[in-house]
Order: sequence, then structure tokens, then C-alpha cells
Amino acid sequence: MTPKLSAAALRVLRDPKTAKSQGTLNLGQTAEVEGLHVDIYCDGASRGNPGPAGAGALLLETGTGKTLARCRKALGRATNNEAEYAALLLGLEEARSMKAARVHVHADSELVIKQLNGVYRVKHPVMQQRHQEAMRLLAQFETWRATHVPRERNTEADRLANEALDR
Repeated sequence: MTPKLSAAALRVLRDPKTAKSQGTLNLGQTAEVEGLHVDIYCDGASRGNPGPAGAGALLLETGTGKTLARCRKALGRATNNEAEYAALLLGLEEARSMKAARVHVHADSELVIKQLNGVYRVKHPVMQQRHQEAMRLLAQFETWRATHVPRERNTEADRLANEALDR
């Protein structure tokens, strides 16, 4: 049975920028979301700004904490913010390939999280493209949420990003 979409959810599907409430798209007041629920921990690293950069993402099954994937990607020359968005996109693509129903993004980049949640505007043209791609991917999940975490709660994603840089 498919839950009926609320008016707010329909607006978000038409324009993801309208998602304000923690970046969450809810498909109904009481509907349970079935399927895989994934926590994505992502981090980007740049040595210099811009400089050599890498992206890392750790995907865990929500509730059990079981590791589903560890992803890393060398980016070449990029700014730190570009690397942060690249890590987010890396994690979202991996979750999508797993056919996850719900994702919860955890990142230590306050800028990225506040942009996803609609608190900050995205002004830079390159960042606008990355943000639009992230919102397009997020709209493919039944629900999503984005939360800022301190660096010490994101060490594995940071390690993956630095491993990508070192390769």
C-alpha cells in the first residue's frame, strides 16, 4: 500500500528546495517506511584550499550499526567545500544503489548540512550544481534527514577521505 502524500511532500517532490523540516520528506503522518534504512557518514578533505582532495563515506544500517559500505574517492584539485559535497554525493549514490528507502546523512560540515536543510542559501555556481544534484538524489528516497555531527563522531569518514587523498 502506498501512503498518501501530504501537500508539503508534493511540493518537495516538485521543488526539493522547499524541504525545511530537518530536510525530511515525510510520506504521510503515520505511514511506516519499509525497506533499508541507512546512516551515511560523509567527509571531504582538501590539503590546501584548493588543493589535492578526497571524499569518504561510511554507510551503516540504521538501528544495527552494521557496516554496509566504505567508499572513498580521490578528487584531484578541489576546495574543501567541493570535497564535502563530493563525499555527500558518493554516499547518496551508494545508498541509492542499495535501494535504501530512508537515509540519514551525518556530516561535520555545518555549511553542507545547513544548505541541505534550507537554512543557508547556496551562492557559488559550482556549489549550486552540487547542491542541486544532492537534492535530486535525496528526493529519490522515501525519507531523508541531514544532521551536523562533531568531527569526533565522523572519524571513519574522515579516515576514508584521507586514504583517498594518499592514494
